[in-house]
Amino acid sequence: MAEIVDLAGYRSRLLAQKAFGAWSRRFGEAFGETTRLEDLSDKCLYALALPGEQGNAAYYELIMGVLDLGAASLFPYLDSDDKMQVVEIHLFLADQVRFEMMRRLGWLSGFATQTFGLIQMVQELDRVKTAVAGQAPQLAAGHPQYGHYQGLHQREKETFVRRKLPDALATFQQHLL
Repeated sequence: MAEIVDLAGYRSRLLAQKAFGAWSRRFGEAFGETTRLEDLSDKCLYALALPGEQGNAAYYELIMGVLDLGAASLFPYLDSDDKMQVVEIHLFLADQVRFEMMRRLGWLSGFATQTFGLIQMVQELDRVKTAVAGQAPQLAAGHPQYGHYQGLHQREKETFVRRKLPDALATFQQHLL
């Protein structure tokens, strides 16, 4: 009797291995094809939220793995269109990681990309951005500046949340200790 092979499932698992292989070595954790931001450990999330070369390299590992562009070390040798695509996705993901960090601190009640997987956000960046356009992260009702936040226009709300990043990084670091 012939054996039935789930090609879509096989391809999905293979893509996850390419996308997260370097992350598994870097963070010592397991990741899969449906991994979302909420699935990341606090340690991993914090490492990704920090600005700098280590975080950049981790994002490039994921993005270049998903897009089949080679190892992150090859980033400088990509053609300019591929470089721009990688950087655009990196900046988008970094924002989402930081929003997740703020959600874990209780500063945000939610943000629009919570339901998307990391691989999906890389593969379908334009569709994801369109789906979440105009949806600012939601400041938690218990945040001391919630009243001020509520009075802001939609674009101002996102800027307001982004300005909280340095405090969020410091607070999250204390949370990890």
